Amino acid sequence: MYKTPLNIAILTVSDTRTTETDTSGAKLKSCAAADGHQVVAQQIVKDDRFHIRAVVSQWIHDSDINVVLVTGGTGFAPRDVTPDAIAPLLEQKIPGFGELFRQLSYDEIGTSTIQSRVMAGISNQTFIAAIPGSTGACSTAWTKILSEQLDNTHKPCNFVEMLGL
Repeated sequence: MYKTPLNIAILTVSDTRTTETDTSGAKLKSCAAADGHQVVAQQIVKDDRFHIRAVVSQWIHDSDINVVLVTGGTGFAPRDVTPDAIAPLLEQKIPGFGELFRQLSYDEIGTSTIQSRVMAGISNQTFIAAIPGSTGACSTAWTKILSEQLDNTHKPCNFVEMLGL
């Protein structure tokens, strides 16, 4: 069996980041490329639930996109609305994604991980994940979860099996 390359869209949610300062989006893009995937869309939006939801909805509807990764806006600050924006779009939630991320993150940032509202799910045969905005958190999510779960050769199961490819 060979590894299936996936088409990935990356959305950075931030009121302050620009293309030049988006280290988290850049990290996810480089990790995806290193694993043989292609980033087919990348965008930055402000911390606004309707802008986030509009972009993610468009990408879920696009049959050329298999994975949507959203970085930023997963904390408890008043402007952190990413999980609230994405949750209504999910047909199936994957609670274990957030649970595993917080477990792994505990070794890196201790009890501060409890403030992370990381989440993931499936909608229209598209995998969607909301990841914290720090570059370190993106690295943790990719290297310790996504790299294997976005690899159709990973057994006994992986997220690719849910994408109808």
